[in-house]
Amino acid sequence: MIRVTLIGVRVEVPSNQPIVLLREVDGQRYLPIFIGSPEATAIVYALQSMETPRPMTHDLFVTVLGDFGVVLRQVAITALQDGTFYAELELLRGEEVQRISARPSDAIALAVRLGDEVPILVDEAVFDEAGVLFEEEQDEDEIEEFRAFLDEIKPEDFA
Repeated sequence: MIRVTLIGVRVEVPSNQPIVLLREVDGQRYLPIFIGSPEATAIVYALQSMETPRPMTHDLFVTVLGDFGVVLRQVAITALQDGTFYAELELLRGEEVQRISARPSDAIALAVRLGDEVPILVDEAVFDEAGVLFEEEQDEDEIEEFRAFLDEIKPEDFA
């Protein structure tokens, strides 16, 4: 498994489909994953530390985990089959470790809410199949363009 950082969420043009972009911590590969608009909004809200009048589903889930003494140890993107990404939540309650299947977008939305203490991991085979390697010059230009995009985007843009 390879540890990644969340670069952010953007809207792919011309399809207007949101994508989440992950990058290897100790590497140059990126992993773009198409996600739904509600999940994109949930991730952006968490990244921007936005409060909502009522808890969003992912906020509620984090509260329930905490109230029941369950720790989200990590999220892992485990497979890519027929164009669909699969993920797992690794949960710890006492000494018992349990893995639960999840959509990558939901797993990432939970991890973002819990901060750096919850690593996001990607299976090597997933990177081999769907990872993207940018040229170094192109890489920096694309990252700067993407950061500028993130500075300007609002959660309402995903509606």
